[in-house]
Amino acid sequence: MKPDNPLLKILACPLDKGPLILDETGGALYNPRLHRRYPIIDGIPQLLPSSGEPVVEPAVEQEQDALPAGLPDSA
Repeated sequence: MKPDNPLLKILACPLDKGPLILDETGGALYNPRLHRRYPIIDGIPQLLPSSGEPVVEPAVEQEQDALPAGLPDSA
């Protein structure tokens, strides 16, 4: 699937019904709100809820690790 494909404007995530983003390789559609990736197989987006894969974003993990030590708990 190419970035200029008009189909991209109407495709939506099956879980939150929001817009999807074509990833840089063109092999999947990505939902940044739920951090889920839906594969594109033989040019057909697989948009079943069960076909979505969770995506772990390393930048989020690094931000959590960068918090200063010794901060009081919010309990």
